[in-house]
Amino acid sequence: MRPRLPRLAALLLLAATPVLAAAPRAVSWTADNGNGTYTNPLFYDEFSDPDLIRVGEDFYLAGTTMHAMPGLVVLHSKDLVNWKFLSYAFDRLELGPDFNLENGKEAYGQGIWAPCIRYHNGKFYLFSNVNGHSLQVFTADNPAGPWAHRSIQTGIHDLSVLFDDDGRIYAVYGYDEVKVIEFKPDLSGFIAGSERVVIPRGNAMGEGHHFYKIKGQYHILSANYAPTGRMQAARADHVHGPYETRVIAAKETLGTQRGWSLNPIGLGMKVPEPGATFQLSAPGGNQHAAVPMHQGGIVDLPNGDWWGFSMLDFRSVGRTTALSPVTWVDGWPYFGLPGNLGRSPRTWTKPAVAAKVEPHAPYERSDDFAGPKLLPVWQWNHNPVNAKWSLTENPGSLRLHTLPATQLLWAKNTLTQRAIGPVSVVTAELDASGLQPGDTAGLALVNMPFATLGVASTDAGFVLRHYDQFKNQTLDQPLPAPRVWLRATADLDEDVARLSYSTDGRTFTDIGGEIRLPYQLKTFQGTRLGLFAFNTAGREGGHADFAGFRVEEPLADRTPNLPLGKVITFTNLANGSVVWANPHGMLHSAAPGSKPASSPQARFRVHDRGQGRVALEVMDGSGFLTVVGAGLSADVRPLKQESAASLFMWQDLLRDRQCMLLSLHTNRFVGLAPDTGEPYGADWPGTTPNRRDGTVLTWAEVAAE
Repeated sequence: MRPRLPRLAALLLLAATPVLAAAPRAVSWTADNGNGTYTNPLFYDEFSDPDLIRVGEDFYLAGTTMHAMPGLVVLHSKDLVNWKFLSYAFDRLELGPDFNLENGKEAYGQGIWAPCIRYHNGKFYLFSNVNGHSLQVFTADNPAGPWAHRSIQTGIHDLSVLFDDDGRIYAVYGYDEVKVIEFKPDLSGFIAGSERVVIPRGNAMGEGHHFYKIKGQYHILSANYAPTGRMQAARADHVHGPYETRVIAAKETLGTQRGWSLNPIGLGMKVPEPGATFQLSAPGGNQHAAVPMHQGGIVDLPNGDWWGFSMLDFRSVGRTTALSPVTWVDGWPYFGLPGNLGRSPRTWTKPAVAAKVEPHAPYERSDDFAGPKLLPVWQWNHNPVNAKWSLTENPGSLRLHTLPATQLLWAKNTLTQRAIGPVSVVTAELDASGLQPGDTAGLALVNMPFATLGVASTDAGFVLRHYDQFKNQTLDQPLPAPRVWLRATADLDEDVARLSYSTDGRTFTDIGGEIRLPYQLKTFQGTRLGLFAFNTAGREGGHADFAGFRVEEPLADRTPNLPLGKVITFTNLANGSVVWANPHGMLHSAAPGSKPASSPQARFRVHDRGQGRVALEVMDGSGFLTVVGAGLSADVRPLKQESAASLFMWQDLLRDRQCMLLSLHTNRFVGLAPDTGEPYGADWPGTTPNRRDGTVLTWAEVAAE
């Protein structure tokens, strides 16, 4: 695994700010860099199976919410980069006991999958198949809701819907063998006998389709996992084909490794009880698996530009969404830039829209529970029992009444929100004085395996209780008073967290050691933070009051990551060599500690050229790094006269001062093969998951001479 600083232990120091002290302005992740560029991912929390449409100058995005309630989220944007919560299509799904955690049944990893959002004749539509419960259709005149709901008894998996020009309505679905079926005009069901196989097996198509008609041609985009994630496209002149296919995005991981995973827990398996044994698989070096961009589609701007959206597996965050420029070549919508098709920049110029949008996050994540309703970032784990929670019984607090459960994953009324990366620190204040014997309440890392920290009421009094399901370890210690502050510090890029507590809201004590955060296919979600209260004695008990929930994101402010105006050195992450403007006239490498490595030829001033573009001036007076020719090895040279070929788009890799340089002359990255001794070139398509291919640099500020 690549080194990442600061490590979680150091981040605990960042989390030591007294809760009761005056808090600085909260900064939450937004992709917008505030300089005309954005940096992927759009969200550093889970947003899987995205589907996106434009209506006029407005964009609407829908995504998977699985078993979480309320569900089927819709976000709104004016620029494709900054998004705001708009609505959920429903508060709860009344589809049986599995959505209520009743009768030993659960809906983990089920529920709303891969929705399709569409707009037609003044009405908005959401389509999603619920496994085992058929196709669900939601309609609204306003995407902010309310949404009307009806079920269609036939179910089709991961569908995409096309309202054709002649008034007919089609859905595409299937894996490998791609099928098209026609809806009845009133969407009450499908026309009998209308189903056809339009792309036979063996044509490199996957699932999670997105269906469009563009300039009279039918286009299907799909995700393929054979054997790694990528994006496929098919096109035809007729809805029923014949279709030809192409790969339109491949290998793009944004420098993200496959994370820790849990085996063999998957869909259809039972919820593991305490004491179960878990087998974890470590990250896989450069293995792609489902990390590369997959499952997404395309959308056009009013000016005719096209943009792509897709999801990536982002370690314990879960699956999140990225935005890519689209380049049409021979009628195919390739993700990426001219000269670098199929790969996407991590940082790029924002879409050219008329709206001027200030950077903002999609949600407010901290909640003091003083409002009349929960913030929309919150979702219940399965359908809530509404009579057993309240914001009014103790104003200024969330009250959870305890209901019987054997363990966290069977506990009703667990309130959750997605953990946000790269690093987040969450603190909850708990008053447990209303708990009765057998009750437990607190803060959870909701996952499989899960971990909790809270208060348990026993016959002997209140105890602080930590439980780690992976270790099957329970740690109890006496608690002098039932009021406690609970904290989780998570480094989601490293799939690890720690829990800590305080009895005064100021000084926090770590408990239980590191907690591993794998991604697994049972809940099919990334790590979630949960507030819980349940009774382990098989009865209803007392209640717990949560007076606040604060989220801090110490790495969300990325301003320091772009050293404008500073003099810096670069070190290549792959081999530790120092970037050196060789007097022979090319960009080369110098050994660490050598005379060239400490010379002015290894120092560069970063000049701001606007919209995320920089020029790099060599501090020996030889000029500006400039890409010439095709950007091959030795084509990156210091030239006296700055030109358009001297411009680079700085690629912020967010951690440890890691970056890449995207040449705006070649639309490729500056790099070298670390084991050949060759000079740098600007002909590299992108980095590998472990970032040690020669394209990733680390920078350090030095004094100008």
